[in-house]
Amino acid sequence: MFDALEEFMATMNSEKLKIAKAVEARQERFWKISHAIWSYAELGFEEVKSSTLLANTLEEAGFKVERGVAWMPTAFGATWSQGTGKPVIGFLGEYDALPMLSQKGGSPIKEPVVPGAPGHGCSHNTMCTMQALAVISLKEIMQEKGLNGTLKVFGSPAEELLASRPYMVRAGLFKDVDVVLDCHGDSTFKVAYGMEGTAMYSFIVAFQGKTSHAGSFPWMGRSAVDAVELMHAGTERMREHLPVTQRTHWVTTEGGETPNVIPDRASTWYYVRDLDENVESNFRWVLDCAQGAALMTQTTYELKVIAAVHQRFGNKALAELVFNNIQAVGKVEYTEEEEAYAKALQKEAGFPVEGMDYPMQLTSPDTEPLRGGSSDVGDVTLVAPTVSMRFPVRVPGSPSHHWTVVSTGVTSIAHKGITAGAKVAAFSAFDLLTTPEGLAKIRAEFEELARKRPYKTFLPEGAHPPLQVYSRLMERYRGAMEKFYLQPL
Repeated sequence: MFDALEEFMATMNSEKLKIAKAVEARQERFWKISHAIWSYAELGFEEVKSSTLLANTLEEAGFKVERGVAWMPTAFGATWSQGTGKPVIGFLGEYDALPMLSQKGGSPIKEPVVPGAPGHGCSHNTMCTMQALAVISLKEIMQEKGLNGTLKVFGSPAEELLASRPYMVRAGLFKDVDVVLDCHGDSTFKVAYGMEGTAMYSFIVAFQGKTSHAGSFPWMGRSAVDAVELMHAGTERMREHLPVTQRTHWVTTEGGETPNVIPDRASTWYYVRDLDENVESNFRWVLDCAQGAALMTQTTYELKVIAAVHQRFGNKALAELVFNNIQAVGKVEYTEEEEAYAKALQKEAGFPVEGMDYPMQLTSPDTEPLRGGSSDVGDVTLVAPTVSMRFPVRVPGSPSHHWTVVSTGVTSIAHKGITAGAKVAAFSAFDLLTTPEGLAKIRAEFEELARKRPYKTFLPEGAHPPLQVYSRLMERYRGAMEKFYLQPL
C-alpha cells in the first residue's frame, strides 16, 4: 500500500511497524470476510450469519466470545486479556444492512442484485471486520512484548435502528472499560471530538378503531387511518414551534387495505431528533398529538419505543491521539483503474467528478456544522471516553444510505480502507496500552464530561430490544439473496 517504506518507518516506532506488518499479513482474509457480510446484507437483529462469522473469527484467534449479550441474539462480546488486564480497551463494530439498497458490487451504474432487497449502504460490512483485523493483529504484538491489557470487541447489531448500544450500557457491558474506539466507514480519513449529531426517539404508534362498511354503515366504524392522519397534522403544526435543531419525520407503516372497509388498525413510525436538552420534551409533545388524534377519532393507541439515544460527545484528547495515527498511516494510494471507477461512479450519480481525493481531518463543533444524523454510540460516549474514526472505504461524494456505497463496498478501494483503518485502530490502542499519562489525560477529560452530563438512559422503563422489526422484510428477500452469497474463506 505504501511505496516508500522509509517514509512510513519515519512516522512510527518499530513496534507500530510490526503492528502494520501483522495487519498486512492478515488483510486478505478480512477483505473476504467483509465481502461475505456485504453479500449477506442482513437487516437489524437479523444478522445471524454476519455476527456468527465475526464471532467465530475472533474465537478462533483466541478471544473469549459471549454470544447473545444484552438480550440480543446477534450481539456478542469478544475479550482477550493478558497480565493485569488493565487498561481495558473497547472496540465497537457494526454489521447490519439497510432496506431497499441491493446493488452489484463494483458497478458504476445503479444495478440491484435482487430488486428491493437490502444492501450495505452505510459501509457496515467493513466496520466490525476492520476492528477484528485490528485487535487480532495487535494481540500478536502484545503477546510478543508481554503487554498488560484487555481488548474487548462489542459486536453491535441494528445500529440503523439505533437499538443495541443503550441496551449494552443497561446490561453493564462498559462498566470496566477504560476507553472505547468506535469507527465508521466513510469517504474521508478523519476523527471528530465534541458534541456531534442529534439525540433521537424512534417509536411506533399503532391506533385501534372499528371496521365497518364504508358506504352503507360508516357511522358504525372508527377509522384508525384518520387517527394517523390527524396525528401527522398535529405534529406538522407542532414543528413550527420547536427549536431549529429538531428533526421530526415519519412513515406510515400500516394504513388499511381497501377503501370500502373502514380500517380498524393503522400505524406510523416516528423519528424525533434534537439536542439532548430538548428531545424528551419534543417526544412528549408528539405523544400529546397521538392522544389528541385518538380522542378526535374515538380510537385507542399503543406506543412501542424502538430506540432512544443520546447525542455523541467525542473525547478531544482521544481524538487527537487517533488523528496522530491517521497522519502516521497517511493517505491510501490508488491505481489508475480505481480512479477511473471512482470518476465513472461520481459521474453516474451526479456527484462532483474528483476521483479518490479526500481529506485527513481532525474536526470539532468549531469546524463542522451540527448535523441531523443520530447514532446509538452516543450513549457509550457518556459512560466511557469514546471517539469515532472515519476510515476511507467509499468513493468521495457518496452519502450514507446510497447505492454508490454498496457498489464500492467490495472493491479494492474498500480493501485498502479496511487495512488503513485497522492500522490506525491498532496503533491507537497500542498508544493507550503503553502511555499511561496519555490515558490519564483522556480519563480526566471524560470525568469532567460525566460531571456536566451524568448519564441517564432515555429508554423507558421495561423497554426491550425490538428484535422482530425487520423479520418479515428479511424473510421476504433472504431466499432470493442466498444464491449470491460469497464465501469468506
